[in-house]
Amino acid sequence: MKKLFSILAIAGLMTFGTVQAQDSTQTTEPAVEETVTATVEETATDMVADEETATAEKSFTQELKERFIQGGPGFMGIVLLCLILGLAIAIERIIYLNLSTTNSKKLIKDVEDALQSGGVNAAKEVCRNTAGPVASIFYQGLDRIDHGVESAEKAVVSYGGVQMGQLEKNVSWISLFIALAPMLGFMGTVIGMIQAFDKIEAAGNMDASLVAGGIKVALLTTVFGLIVAMILQVFYNYIIAKIDSIVNDMEDASISLVDILVDYKNKK
Repeated sequence: MKKLFSILAIAGLMTFGTVQAQDSTQTTEPAVEETVTATVEETATDMVADEETATAEKSFTQELKERFIQGGPGFMGIVLLCLILGLAIAIERIIYLNLSTTNSKKLIKDVEDALQSGGVNAAKEVCRNTAGPVASIFYQGLDRIDHGVESAEKAVVSYGGVQMGQLEKNVSWISLFIALAPMLGFMGTVIGMIQAFDKIEAAGNMDASLVAGGIKVALLTTVFGLIVAMILQVFYNYIIAKIDSIVNDMEDASISLVDILVDYKNKK
């Protein structure tokens, strides 16, 4: 009887323990599932946030390159060619103008001292060893001083015009590219709009999704044409200002040279 009671007690304990284990397992499994689901959702949210951040942090040059490719190789290539040629000419002119800049005050003093100490040949040697259009004008004036001051003055004025032409060489091409780039962009836009309306006519209805992409691509040519024109305009204005500065310096130095030559002839 005691054995039977003991067996029943052990069986009851084992049954109660199994039920408790099943309840705890059933309680734990949903918690684990909820934890895993929450982790997956957080990971997906983080990935989406990272993608959005990467898209937002896209550099200006990357965006510009993508838009340029979307514009198509036709008109966009011609607009890019205008930019390349315009920048090449602008850089060449800037280098030339910077090399043509001379300290005219120092040159005038050196020429005047050379005239007083060594005569015309010494002054010509000073001009020959000095780079720039001002020195070249001085040399032409000194070379004709033997024919009189008026002849020297005419030589200075004439050769000043030659030097001015050298300074302004190829600058007109930059202005051409400034005008041509946006005009090509407008032409690309007009052609793109015509193609978009052709699609509408072929479809027989006005579907925005049918023509939106084509119109966007067409407008990109105008945008890049205007960007090229603005870039070249900055270089063009700098070059024109530099030329004006050198020309003014040439005129002032030429007047000073004529005065020096008059004094030199009077002393002789």
